[in-house]
Amino acid sequence: MLFQPIFGSANMYFDPSMKYAAIDIGSNASRLLLCNVLEESGETHFKKAELIRIPLRLGEDAFITGKISPQKAEKFSKTMNAFKLLLDVYEPVSYRACATSAMRETANGIDIIERIRKECDLRIEIISGREEADIIYSNHVEEHLDKNRSYLYIDVGGGSTEVTLFAGGRMLVSQSFDIGTIRWLNKLVDKQKWYEFKDWVRMITLGHQPLTAIGSGGNINKLFKLLGRKDGKPLSFDKLKELYTEMKPHTVEERIEIWNLNPDRADVIVPAAKIFLGIMKAAQIQEIIVPEIGLADGLVHQMHEKQKVAA
Repeated sequence: MLFQPIFGSANMYFDPSMKYAAIDIGSNASRLLLCNVLEESGETHFKKAELIRIPLRLGEDAFITGKISPQKAEKFSKTMNAFKLLLDVYEPVSYRACATSAMRETANGIDIIERIRKECDLRIEIISGREEADIIYSNHVEEHLDKNRSYLYIDVGGGSTEVTLFAGGRMLVSQSFDIGTIRWLNKLVDKQKWYEFKDWVRMITLGHQPLTAIGSGGNINKLFKLLGRKDGKPLSFDKLKELYTEMKPHTVEERIEIWNLNPDRADVIVPAAKIFLGIMKAAQIQEIIVPEIGLADGLVHQMHEKQKVAA
């Protein structure tokens, strides 16, 4: 049968032609998302089949030396070859692989991507900060928001932070900034840049209070879970600040032990919390919701919309 009912619903069907894959090559980690798209009573549902995350830390090379080292390039190559094998097994109707801040800034990024193309026929795009913000916006979070309220969407990555303002059910402003957790750890975000960024947040949000933040990225997801919040329940500024204040004095090793964090999460989670708190304070935001979506999810949404238009 082409269509098969799943999840016990007579109205929900899985079409094998609606499987998608997205690869998000970030400054801290690379992720492969395998996703099934389901239709039920005229509504579209995106269900993650698998999410695989490999902490490559490309930004450590890109932001400090301006070039990906041979050792890091080799690990990246092995990771992309492994992802391509999984794509071959999963057989998605479409896939996209996008590289963000680290690859944008490294001198040998194009050469590495060409090497991957020749090795395993995996095609990788290097996208701009604006494209990154647009893809994240493709998650259509605004469709689930109260049209009478204003929201600030914040995506904090290793190399950049994307900020989008929604008001009246539509997007008003969207911008990407070279402020991220890997840059912060390596002291590449100077005070002037940080102050200017917060001034920009104050300016665009002026007159839109009360605001609610929408957070995305692995770090805010982890902070959300550590504080015992449930899906759909907001996290308060005060609770986030309390956890940040508690974590900050501890070493990476202590954070691993106390909060059961992976090593590649234990160091970046503190600067991530600082960035979220800085934005929320500048915009006078008292709570943040965390729907667990990101760049890879936006890529799947874009591919599915394109597929529907072509059908």
